[in-house]
Amino acid sequence: MLRVNAAPPPSLLLVQGDEELLAARAVAEAVEAARAADPGADVREFEAGSLVAGEVAEILSPSLFGGRRVLVIRSGQDARKDLTTALLAYAKNPDPDVTLIVTHVGGAKGKAFADGLRAAGATVVPVMKLKKDSERIAFVRNEFRRHGARCDDTAASALLQAVGNDLREIAAACSQLLADTDGKITEAVVARYYKGRAEVTGFAVADAAMVGDLPGALEALRWALHVGVDPVPIADALADGVRTVARVASAGRGNPYQLAGTLGMPAWKIEKAQGRSRGWTPEGLADAMRAAAECNAAVKGGAEDRGYALEQTVFAIAAARRDGGNR
Repeated sequence: MLRVNAAPPPSLLLVQGDEELLAARAVAEAVEAARAADPGADVREFEAGSLVAGEVAEILSPSLFGGRRVLVIRSGQDARKDLTTALLAYAKNPDPDVTLIVTHVGGAKGKAFADGLRAAGATVVPVMKLKKDSERIAFVRNEFRRHGARCDDTAASALLQAVGNDLREIAAACSQLLADTDGKITEAVVARYYKGRAEVTGFAVADAAMVGDLPGALEALRWALHVGVDPVPIADALADGVRTVARVASAGRGNPYQLAGTLGMPAWKIEKAQGRSRGWTPEGLADAMRAAAECNAAVKGGAEDRGYALEQTVFAIAAARRDGGNR
């Protein structure tokens, strides 16, 4: 991440990736850096899809009154051809008193624009979604470290289990713990502050379903929905629970620490999944994965009754484990 200091940010900054929190932070830090260099900096923000080349030319043209200017163009992948042409032409010889910040989600759409900015020498801040547990654990630890606090892997893992994988929720949880503790974040501290919350997340529903505890899974699901937990992360947790057990089961009964590198997940999660895999057959896991995929499609596709879709998935997972894929 870009850090604020006495020097202004680069003239060209490309914030590339699909993690909204990290992108927002990168842009905010660059703007703060520009204002630190010039408190009167003129900051303007636009959506690329609604901006035309003529407006950009006016904003980027030399100012008669001097002073730093900051132009933030969000969703650069949506820029029309005339706009990308104008911006890439400008990028070849940028004004030192202007900071041009472009956000781009990555991917194929608008790739030529992002590549052109890179080729012109733009400083690139990668902000891709954190997909691995190890990346999210590192994020948690860094959240505390940047505020002078301490947190080990075990405490970070416990926090993730309590609040889920949404980065904004994780950051908010870290902020709350920083405000309410002395900065020494341990597993016991996380358990004390989030006692009760983990029981109503999708992970509790998934854990119960994967070990065949149908009454426990249904109770956790109904309570989670009752207290307002969004159905989407519950569906994600069910899918992740089935997928993790399937991956670990296919790897055999090896040492979790030796399997960690191969499977790309922490040893504690592998060990947990090995325990969950008892009682499952490959055919049963295939049925459970199919049910979880259908649930995700229903919940994220706007099913009329998302709670019912989740409940039916819990029944389907329990049946897949009990019947072993035999109908």
